[in-house]
Amino acid sequence: MPVVHAVESEIVKGPLPAGAAMLQVKNLHFAYQNGHPALQGVSFSVFSGEKVALVGPNGAGKSTLMLHLIGILQGEGELLVAGMPVVKENLPTIRARVGMVFQNPDDQLFSPTVFDDVAFGPLHMGLSEAEVRRRVAVALEQVGMSGYGERLSYQLSMGQKKRVSIATVLAMEPEILVLDEPTAGLDPRSRRALITLLQELPLTMLVSTHDMHLVRELFARMIIMDEGRCVADSPTRLLLEDSALLEAHGLERPA
Repeated sequence: MPVVHAVESEIVKGPLPAGAAMLQVKNLHFAYQNGHPALQGVSFSVFSGEKVALVGPNGAGKSTLMLHLIGILQGEGELLVAGMPVVKENLPTIRARVGMVFQNPDDQLFSPTVFDDVAFGPLHMGLSEAEVRRRVAVALEQVGMSGYGERLSYQLSMGQKKRVSIATVLAMEPEILVLDEPTAGLDPRSRRALITLLQELPLTMLVSTHDMHLVRELFARMIIMDEGRCVADSPTRLLLEDSALLEAHGLERPA
């Protein structure tokens, strides 16, 4: 059964202290127009400073859940980011706090140059030119892409595109990173570089992935989803020892 942490739902202004609930999902339900239930009573919390893996077979509801975190989809239940309900009037603030990185970087990179892509969010926050340039420089340095600002995004390798995609959300100075299949499509060198990057970033993370080696290496806690439900939420080392549980939900124990 999933572990549900009960926390008061007051709105919190400014960065949360370590150990506070950054993300709270309470009894979330969602069905698509064809009636298919994609989420069926999902409940869990992610605390400030945690890095949590979200795993499960295709169709488990992981991507649907992530789209709820920034208000692209809206189901029934309660969803809070830093104590703030995910509702229409709060979305600008929530989308600044939650940095969503999609699986395909081409869905996120649409400007002529790397600089333009990374600057897009800060520019639309109404920041000064000097502050935008500072944020772009810091974000590119964080992902190891300093000096790439004038490069054309479409000419980058897949690994470089993934890094720039992360930089586009880091420039917004979010408090939680949400990533969908970050290592998908990467060669071994790019995959290793990305894992190192995620290890070093001092941010709360919720990462959906099929890469069980990544899960074992990077995440102390793992949530298993299947058929729209959270079926397990425990320390990764314990869940990876339960071969029967993994097999029942379409997962393989990393060798």
